[in-house]
Amino acid sequence: MNQELLYKIALTLIPHVGAVNGKNLISYCGSVEAVFKNSKRALLKIPGVGKETANSIATQEVLAMAELEMKYLEENDIKPYYFLDDNYPSRLKHLPDAPILLYFKGNAKLEAERTVGIIGTRKPTAAGKVICEEFVEDLKSYNVTVISGLAFGIDVTAHKKCVDLEIPTIGVLGHGFDTIYPSAHRKVAQQMIEQGGLLTEFAHSYGPDAPHFPMRNRVVAGLCDALIVVETPKKGGSMITANLANQYHKDVFAFPGRIHDKQSEGCNLLIKSHKAALLDGALDLAYVMQWGAKPKTKKIQKSLFVDLTTKQKRIVDLLTKREQLSIDQLNAVLELTSSEMAKELLDLEFKGLIRSLPGKRYLLV
Repeated sequence: MNQELLYKIALTLIPHVGAVNGKNLISYCGSVEAVFKNSKRALLKIPGVGKETANSIATQEVLAMAELEMKYLEENDIKPYYFLDDNYPSRLKHLPDAPILLYFKGNAKLEAERTVGIIGTRKPTAAGKVICEEFVEDLKSYNVTVISGLAFGIDVTAHKKCVDLEIPTIGVLGHGFDTIYPSAHRKVAQQMIEQGGLLTEFAHSYGPDAPHFPMRNRVVAGLCDALIVVETPKKGGSMITANLANQYHKDVFAFPGRIHDKQSEGCNLLIKSHKAALLDGALDLAYVMQWGAKPKTKKIQKSLFVDLTTKQKRIVDLLTKREQLSIDQLNAVLELTSSEMAKELLDLEFKGLIRSLPGKRYLLV
């Protein structure tokens, strides 16, 4: 038995311990295994740990549940991704509320070069569905992976069109793998596993409870380079996801609608409040995200690196290998704070070594 994985899973099964509290426990105890080796008295001294949490850890009942989860993962070919592992999605890794553990079933790459989130209302207009389908069709030439939440409406419209066009698409679930919600999407979910995948932070027996869906939304927002809102009213999950994407410094776009159209009020509000850029098609998106031809690689003389700090040299080394990198990808490797990363990148721009591109990407000059 993989004892380390057992403890990782068990930590996520402790009642009332979310991503932030779980990471806090690991930080104080030193490792995920050490969380379960500590005494109840020691656990109670950790900020944010109450009697109920300490009891759940001390009794170690969650370890038995974790064993069952490990068996389920093995039997159903589901891959676990722990937030400190190298294979954990880099776009999520530096976010403070990123899930401690993710479960993935499918063939898509979680580290795809380009990712686009497509979200919207559960009750789209006929025109909204057409806009969504045409947009996905135009995305095909840009080699993207499309991410959404497998919900009714715009979500499933995007997923289905991706399946038809053989575009990789990942559905982020608000429940475990024992359930597909809504059940009407079971067929498309199976098709997505073949050419894309399904992703969740919930153990297989967890059902589609209401609090799970805002949690699901933050994963959608965190995984994408650009988030596209097709149709949405002023309130709802899409607005939550768009606001989260802004907090995560993602590029947010919205298709505008008529001013009296209830289904487009949210999109218009996002544009009016400068929380989303107006979008009228994939060409717009590609222009802003600089998804054109790759720039030619240029050699930089070693003498230019004389005045660079160690951190700056590491940034330049990474960009030498990859031509372009997003701030998420740089953060995942260098593990700097947001303010440290911003300072080093700005200094490199002043020195004329890198250029910032739309979409919070950076290019070696």
